[in-house]
Amino acid sequence: MRGTLVTRPARSLVAALLLLSSDGLAQTGALNKDPVEVVTKYLSLDRHGARLEAMSVEVLKPYINWKEEPAWGHVVVITDFEVLDDIAQWQIIDMLEVVIPVKFRVLGSMYWETAGFLPGAKVEEIRFRVKGMVGRWRIMEPILPPHVGQKRLIGFVRQAILDEKNPSRQAKLGELLAALKKAR
Repeated sequence: MRGTLVTRPARSLVAALLLLSSDGLAQTGALNKDPVEVVTKYLSLDRHGARLEAMSVEVLKPYINWKEEPAWGHVVVITDFEVLDDIAQWQIIDMLEVVIPVKFRVLGSMYWETAGFLPGAKVEEIRFRVKGMVGRWRIMEPILPPHVGQKRLIGFVRQAILDEKNPSRQAKLGELLAALKKAR
């Protein structure tokens, strides 16, 4: 069987090379992709609480340029966000650097130390500077407090109530939970 002289390892190598060269499998953040994807992915992970616990912050590293996350005293509570993908609304600095506006629908802020919620419904626009570095788009700035979805925070506070042993702290967390549920 002369037609089957290609060895199994050689076929595997060819298949791997074809998959790696495929544009459909390119990673989020690759320079041949839209920088909006990086901002959207980062904010989606943030909305789902990726920065609520130290262990989960690692999933954000491929999207950002800063090494350490500051200790935040509060969380911005949001219902949603919109990354403006219309290039006419961007600030284009050069071929590898852009500023992309994002609109957040904010409900207010939750403060860790006091377990309190300060309502403040508004639409907030923040501009994200994204730069191509070492073959990938990365968010350079701003470094802002977590912007977490209301539903995720409600679940997070529910779990905190279950984990808390101090009855007065449990009561305070219960008040926070009620305020988060009521926020519109």
